[in-house]
Amino acid sequence: MEIQNHPSILVKRLPHALGLPLPSYATKGAAGMDLLAAISEPITLNPYKRALIPTGLTIALPTGYELQIRPRSGLALKNGILIPNSPGTIDEDYRGEIQVIILNMGEESFTITRGMRIAQAVLSPVVRGVWQECDALDETARSIGGFGSTGTS
Repeated sequence: MEIQNHPSILVKRLPHALGLPLPSYATKGAAGMDLLAAISEPITLNPYKRALIPTGLTIALPTGYELQIRPRSGLALKNGILIPNSPGTIDEDYRGEIQVIILNMGEESFTITRGMRIAQAVLSPVVRGVWQECDALDETARSIGGFGSTGTS
């Protein structure tokens, strides 16, 4: 079912997510939906440590879409909390639980509690490419200039 041309994401709530709200957009113009920690006990991450945090949700995405998992900017700025594989990708054919790798790059321990907003999920269309081998590529002004080559004068 689609509402106002918005693709539907089928979701199954696992037992450890009972009582938690489904992901939602915080504002009318928000691109990301907040994902919540579906944990029974607080998890404390010491500096430079990481943990896999469950959301208690399994989903079926519409064909041709992925769900990108991204950090929350407030957690990153205030606490140094990052998602190391950002953006993480949930493929349309994945049916396991959505879980988020959280990394504490801050200088202090950080505690994750049940229902805490730990990440953002952005629904994004996927364009699939096909590799086509060739003998030569066209020349460009940049050519083979690599890391930092466009930022030098």
